[in-house]
Amino acid sequence: MYQELLEYSIGPGAEAFTTRRESVLPCTVIQGHQVHGDRIAVIDRPDLTKADLEGYDAFICRLPGVAIGVRTADCVPVLLYDPVRRVVAAVHSGWKGTVLKIAQKTIRLMESDFGCRPTDLRAVIGPAIGPDSFQVGPEVVDKFRDAGFPMPQVWSDRGPGDGSPMSGGHHIDLFRANKWILEQSGVPADNIQISGIDTYTDLSFFSARREGTACGRNINAIRLI
Repeated sequence: MYQELLEYSIGPGAEAFTTRRESVLPCTVIQGHQVHGDRIAVIDRPDLTKADLEGYDAFICRLPGVAIGVRTADCVPVLLYDPVRRVVAAVHSGWKGTVLKIAQKTIRLMESDFGCRPTDLRAVIGPAIGPDSFQVGPEVVDKFRDAGFPMPQVWSDRGPGDGSPMSGGHHIDLFRANKWILEQSGVPADNIQISGIDTYTDLSFFSARREGTACGRNINAIRLI
């Protein structure tokens, strides 16, 4: 059965959305072959293909009507809109991309190439694996600590657990980690929306941790209108 898109109010002049498991894309969305890295592509024509965008995890575009997007199944999608310069961006920020601060690097490229000011940006942090579900090993915790994240905000040690899935152990809050990155990049806190939807527990979204890496993907897209 068709499921409605999760749509965001990101401001006049742009539209942004995330598909659910049974959603139908309302338009063509330019996507790349993501590799959990920090390469960023500027989309300067509407006919770019996935093969053209091999190895890119973030995209910037100022072409009206051209949707750009990233695929996720627990990773964090970050959608950015500058209503002043009329520029949008879509960022795939899994835990590796978060440690690499790919959202910050995208904002810096928006500044250098398009004259964007972080204080003008509006941001959406879309559905992703939530802090209660994102149990990690100590080596992942170390990577966040070494990258300078505020650990009391993004990490918790929940002890031995009760035997249920994802209980106990180390947990990382990717929502808060990416919000911190955006704020450190100069985006006002009031301009940041966090969906707060946990893809691991919400069955209307794909989750690689729940279903395996061969599962489908949620498409997170933005375009100028």
